[in-house]
Amino acid sequence: MAERRITSAIIAEEETRTHVIKIDGYSRIKELLKDGKYTTSIPFIAGDHNWAVRYFPNGNSYAHDYEPGYVSVYLLLDSAGAKDVKAKFTFSVLDKGGEPVPSYIKTVAPHIFPSKGSDWGFANFVKQKDLEGSVHLNSFRIRCDVTIVKIRSEETHAIQFVVVPPSNLHRQLGGLLNSNDAADVAFRVGGEIFSAHRSVLAARSPVFKAELFGAMREKSGEPIEIHDIEADVFKSLLHFIYTDSLPESTHQGATQEDVVTASHLLVAADRYDIERLKLICEDKLCNHIDPNMVATSLALAEQHNCHGLKEACFGFLASPSNLEAMISSDGYQHLKSSCPSVLKELIARLLPAELMAAKDIVRSI
Repeated sequence: MAERRITSAIIAEEETRTHVIKIDGYSRIKELLKDGKYTTSIPFIAGDHNWAVRYFPNGNSYAHDYEPGYVSVYLLLDSAGAKDVKAKFTFSVLDKGGEPVPSYIKTVAPHIFPSKGSDWGFANFVKQKDLEGSVHLNSFRIRCDVTIVKIRSEETHAIQFVVVPPSNLHRQLGGLLNSNDAADVAFRVGGEIFSAHRSVLAARSPVFKAELFGAMREKSGEPIEIHDIEADVFKSLLHFIYTDSLPESTHQGATQEDVVTASHLLVAADRYDIERLKLICEDKLCNHIDPNMVATSLALAEQHNCHGLKEACFGFLASPSNLEAMISSDGYQHLKSSCPSVLKELIARLLPAELMAAKDIVRSI
């Protein structure tokens, strides 16, 4: 019998957390907070410590490298009892697509925060005139990426008799779908035939279960006609049912075609009550909102009860320039005719607080 020796290892590993701060109402905040005054974000956790971001709209006039005309940002250690916490971090301004703007990315090498209340950052983060001359005037976002080096100990084994591989069930079921082995149901979608297995579909979708073991049970000899879904969308739906993943895109990053496909797939997922797929598609649409697609996405969110997507669209349309671009888009008329109530809700949200009475009137229309 081989001897099993227990050893231990001390491991240094990095943990990175991201926090995004939305500056909504840039001009008003700048007027309220004069030189050297700041506001603080809500706390967030990175490396078992609480952190926050201090935002100086008119700059930190107490900093030794302060220059007028800049916005200042600082990372603040906010954990009671913390001592000598080492962290490296990056601040960046995000574009409308949620990606960092290369010219507005600043990184700090590992810095030691002595105790709660200590901060470090950039007195001259971004020029005010650069913000005021861009589309981010009323609202923009700052991302803070914090990386903490953590040291942990764990037990290790010098001899491992058995190596258990990761699950490959998704590959096996995907192979079953592609091979058509023992398939017992067929679908005709847009002129194409797709074979599948009733038990797999029923296990993954309550709608398929009701249909395939209910009204459609006796139609086993003929392909089942599926209307209002494109063939490539139905193919992706089957792929997800069998593998719990989306087909790999042939493109680097998400293209406009990928976003449109995600919209159609969300509708299919809602139709067949496949909640995880619906949420994956909703998340993709939330991360790819632009003036051309926002009207379509907002109509989709309203019709299929996608609260997160609806809120993301409302946040995007809080910018007057984005709102004007949406009204000029191809999807606006469809939104206006199919979901007038969501436009009323949008208008009510955009009204300033002093027009609350008018807001109530709009809601009663």
